[in-house]
Amino acid sequence: MENKNILINGANVFKPDGKVEVADILIENDKIAKIGKIENFEDATKIDGRGKFAIPGFVNAHTHASMTLLRSYSDDKNLQDWLQKDIWPIEDKMTGEDLYFGAAAAAVEMIKSGTTAFADMYGPYMDRVAEVVEESGLRGVLSRGIIGLFDGDEKLATNVELYKNWHGKADGRITVMFGPHAIYTCPPDFLKKVAETAAKFNAEIHIHMNETIQEIEDCLKNYGKRPFEVVAETGLFDNGTLAAHCVWIDEKELEIIKDKKIRVVHNLGSNMKLASGFAPIEKFLKNGIVVALGTDGASSNNNLDMLEEIHLSALIEKCLACDPLLIPAAEALKMGTEYGAQAVGLKDVGKLEEGYKADIVLFDMSGIAWQPCYNPVSLLVYSANSSSVDTVIVNGKILMEKRELKTLDEEKIIFELNKCAKRLTGN
Repeated sequence: MENKNILINGANVFKPDGKVEVADILIENDKIAKIGKIENFEDATKIDGRGKFAIPGFVNAHTHASMTLLRSYSDDKNLQDWLQKDIWPIEDKMTGEDLYFGAAAAAVEMIKSGTTAFADMYGPYMDRVAEVVEESGLRGVLSRGIIGLFDGDEKLATNVELYKNWHGKADGRITVMFGPHAIYTCPPDFLKKVAETAAKFNAEIHIHMNETIQEIEDCLKNYGKRPFEVVAETGLFDNGTLAAHCVWIDEKELEIIKDKKIRVVHNLGSNMKLASGFAPIEKFLKNGIVVALGTDGASSNNNLDMLEEIHLSALIEKCLACDPLLIPAAEALKMGTEYGAQAVGLKDVGKLEEGYKADIVLFDMSGIAWQPCYNPVSLLVYSANSSSVDTVIVNGKILMEKRELKTLDEEKIIFELNKCAKRLTGN
């Protein structure tokens, strides 16, 4: 389908300065051409923006999309038991077909809840996830999740193939990173190999860091240093890094994060469910560190609703700091949009600004949760939920309009997802 001009009339537009103004938005091909009063422009698909709140699409900066297959399969356990006893054994059985329909289900959920871009790390067959990105119209930052304890070189080679085959594809909507899982699954010598290989392609890194206390204790026992110190010595942080979780951080590690310009992904919902702890978000923000939001996978959250992450982050950080001024609504919204795009390395994404990519979500403000409307940003962050998402546009193409999906067959995907799940688990 060819790109077409789109004109959104009279929307309440969330501007980069955090303010809202009523304006028209003209999209030409894949970019925002103009925001303001636009008259006598006939060569465009018209969308009535009156009574709608226009924001940049949400960026889910850390997830495992195909884990929709394991939603509700294993809950209420600590991270290591959950991973080693339940999740990894089932993941070993997954086929390319499983990853495809798991990711397709995630794409449906993300589009319907206003996410336009996501950073995904998972196992083999990530090319099937790339196919879902291409077909759905979403923007994807993909990496092969690499556990280096066994067959590490082979897994690293599949990440190389993913990069060669998919980086920059789907009209530029696909970016490929390298995805070493974590320090407890990837020894330092192996991380050096990953760093060297990624550097050859000028590719960035997506990794889990400092998620649990046990991870810190094991690292100190095995290497005599904390995780960020060990990983920094491998060179892995030298080409740009997206670090998920970052819950248990000391001052020396904070300096490494600042020095290496590591971007942090806050996974509050997942961290709470697994009782991993609370990341020092206030400290990160005060030190100028980019903080994005992610849902993690749908078996540890258990949804992919970024508005819920924004809502939780705004509220809980205030409470932890006993400071109602911390993370005001506009800042929380930017963590889920603008800062998310920065974190995953997307250029010209994350703002409603002329020249930026046309990744736009329109919320229907007619529902009771939006009444009375003194401040749309406040209503979105503190009052509304993702069922208010009306229209989703990515790269100048309409993926959903008036809650109707345009690129995916939700009914077929649900059927196939459940068929895959039954084969994998017997349930």
